[in-house]
Amino acid sequence: MTKQVVIIGGGIAGPVTAMAMQKAGLDPVVYEAHGHGADGVGAFLTLATNGLEALHLLDLDRQVTGLGMGTRRMRIVSGTGKRLAEFDNGGLTSFGTPSRTLRRADLYRTLRDEALRRGIRIEYGKQLRDARQGDDRVHADFADGTSADGDLLVGADGLWSRTRSLLDPQAPAPRYLGLLNTGGFATGLALDGEPGAAHFVFGTRCFFGYLIHPNGDVWWFANPGRRTEPTAAELASITPEQQRAELTELFSRDAGPALQIIDATEHIIGSWSTYDLPTVPTWRNERMVIIGDAAHATSPSSGQGASMAIEDAVVLARCLREHRDTAVALAAYETARRARVERNRRPGQAKRQRQGTRTGRARRPRPHPADRHADDRPPRRPAVDV
Repeated sequence: MTKQVVIIGGGIAGPVTAMAMQKAGLDPVVYEAHGHGADGVGAFLTLATNGLEALHLLDLDRQVTGLGMGTRRMRIVSGTGKRLAEFDNGGLTSFGTPSRTLRRADLYRTLRDEALRRGIRIEYGKQLRDARQGDDRVHADFADGTSADGDLLVGADGLWSRTRSLLDPQAPAPRYLGLLNTGGFATGLALDGEPGAAHFVFGTRCFFGYLIHPNGDVWWFANPGRRTEPTAAELASITPEQQRAELTELFSRDAGPALQIIDATEHIIGSWSTYDLPTVPTWRNERMVIIGDAAHATSPSSGQGASMAIEDAVVLARCLREHRDTAVALAAYETARRARVERNRRPGQAKRQRQGTRTGRARRPRPHPADRHADDRPPRRPAVDV
């Protein structure tokens, strides 16, 4: 019977998984590789209605729906300003809430603080080095020389998951998509547009997206193309002045407010590379399992990364509650989840393979949340319980 759970990763998926396990009657501990939390880190993301429904099952929806802004609609235009599409962004949850766009740091802080309030232990500076399973336990060794034991180890350790490589040394590596991400938060503007609606611009040389917060601030992102994957050192070497100048040049030929928004942004977030993850053949063994981005990372264009990870946590906890044998529970979890997450990946991947844009640098996919065609969107309710 599963009782003690070692959770690797203290980002968003880790604390949610711990709270789901606790609600299912298990005893989880979260181990985070970094020596501190991720306060203030990252840009923003959208929680789709299915993700909010999963949080609702864990009594977490009220904390989250007070953050950021509701995102009911999406609008897409060309670089000339021509309207291409406009559609509803998934309707409402069963408790009347639309998809929610919020700062990643706010979501992280809210989930971490609530996990701590519920008595869940989170340990920092615990970088997973190795893990091995015995007949009825799993043992984890950390880089600082300490270790932990449990009935189950859950790898919620993201795109560059160590747990994934321990489960399968031949597991696929993250795949670079030829794009960078950057963005920021502009102030002092008075743009026309529905607050919270997601606006996307297929620029002539770069993709741009923005949302107008009800307080007037503008949250935005851009995807400059890079044919060759840059190293961490190369990304770090891009100065704020170089980054601003490149974005200004990329959008200089386009209609719309991109230049105005960039100019009104005091701090542009440093660039990072965009990846997805090919299908991962091995999610589990008898005592270890991966969830979220560790198992099925998609590019940001899917609009489902965080929501799928939250669903994973709820379904895994349910399976562990329903099946006394850990290996049986993990098999049930994979059966319940694999087809759904692969179905969510396929529409965006197929479109990214077909699409390209003229940049003068690379012919690259153009990511945007509209990759989720209305018929491909997951149902609003996750069809799980815990």
